[in-house]
Amino acid sequence: MNKTLVILAAGMGSRYGGLKQIDPVGPNDSIIIDYSIYDAVKAGFNKVVFIIKKENENLFREVIGDKVAKHIPVEYVFQSLDKLPEGYTCPEGREKPWGTAHAIYCCKDVVKEPFMVINSDDFYGGGAYSLISNWIDSTDFGGMPYKFAMAGYYLKNTLTDNGTVSRGVCDVDAGGQLVDVIERTKIQRINGKISYTEDGENWVELPEDSVASMNCWCFPPEILGEIEKYLVEFLNTTVKENPLKSEFFLPFLVRDLLSEKKCTVDVLETADKWFGVTYKEDKPDVVASISALVNDGVYPENLW
Repeated sequence: MNKTLVILAAGMGSRYGGLKQIDPVGPNDSIIIDYSIYDAVKAGFNKVVFIIKKENENLFREVIGDKVAKHIPVEYVFQSLDKLPEGYTCPEGREKPWGTAHAIYCCKDVVKEPFMVINSDDFYGGGAYSLISNWIDSTDFGGMPYKFAMAGYYLKNTLTDNGTVSRGVCDVDAGGQLVDVIERTKIQRINGKISYTEDGENWVELPEDSVASMNCWCFPPEILGEIEKYLVEFLNTTVKENPLKSEFFLPFLVRDLLSEKKCTVDVLETADKWFGVTYKEDKPDVVASISALVNDGVYPENLW
């Protein structure tokens, strides 16, 4: 079955040299996106869609796109403030992007097959791509409720030693179905135990093997129509209350669809370690981890 990898990269600015998304982390100046696409190609994905800002297109093609286009078809989607359903306009004075669910909405004329969504600056490991690729091949997408999937990472594999992290901690039932995602904005290992705080003073312990969402999803193309409906509702309500700062987030959309029983979400648990540069101090750890994977033969020195 045809399957597409959608990469959320509109957060990249025009000054590439200072952005963590294109900061080399592997041999031959490989960046995190290189490893993501390498893993996707290996797992059987046959198209990549980059969601970027229009003003960054030429630079993006030069640094990333043209290199991988020799190995997998590439398309570009541009996220902009004025890309809204018919009859709606961007509030005057707004500069903040609309959020990750709006980014997916921008793909509505390009994505026609089941697709996986990832962040551009997260290293997910090859397991997630294989799990989702196999899930797509074995899933009957017909009818309602819609069938979604999510790569679930063990919380212990998603932390940094350099501060707190924000994670969507998942409630998963005995059948491996997502029940809910609760956003915890301050999680940290303290005295050897993973804990979170709501007020900065009182800490609550979390199990090491709690399942965390790292914004690694899989959807059928039908979700694009649902996103437009929810986007209209968002513009009619939330944006009117907070026109300059409100955002339309993908996890919140999934929660709404779950609560209305419009979808099911299979949680595909992976033991892979997530890497990311949440803090500048994280980079040496990411470089060392990828170097170890290269030395172990998981990745070649020359990806492309």
